Amino acid sequence: MPRASWLLGLAGLIPFVAGLLAFIYLEDYPKTLGQHAFLLYSLAIISFLAGTTWGWAQAARPRDGGIQLLVSNGIVIFAVLAMLTANPFWALILLAAAYLVFLGYERRVLEQTNDYRRMRATLTLLVVTLHGVMVAALSVDA
Repeated sequence: MPRASWLLGLAGLIPFVAGLLAFIYLEDYPKTLGQHAFLLYSLAIISFLAGTTWGWAQAARPRDGGIQLLVSNGIVIFAVLAMLTANPFWALILLAAAYLVFLGYERRVLEQTNDYRRMRATLTLLVVTLHGVMVAALSVDA
């Protein structure tokens, strides 16, 4: 696994951490902005991950590629519906679930190197943990 992949993956956690810290430590509009930024960034990242399956689907056999496209679209639609709940608590839980489902899908269906699997599992578990901390922060704030 190229070092750049790990570095970019870890750098991708920065907006999650920034949104979480803004929500925990700031007040009023900046606090709300941190929450919204966290949620929107989460939607963007799960959409990006789902979009990567389009490339895999193009390289797959025609029969298998159709399923990958459906899964890709399904994950994005699920994530958008999570946001449309207009309830940050449930949106965070549903988005975290989408990350875990997508990771499981990748592991079962796609051929990956062990290094890639390890990177994706590590990053996904960190992202899901950050979602859990945000859920806890929301619960304390309520």
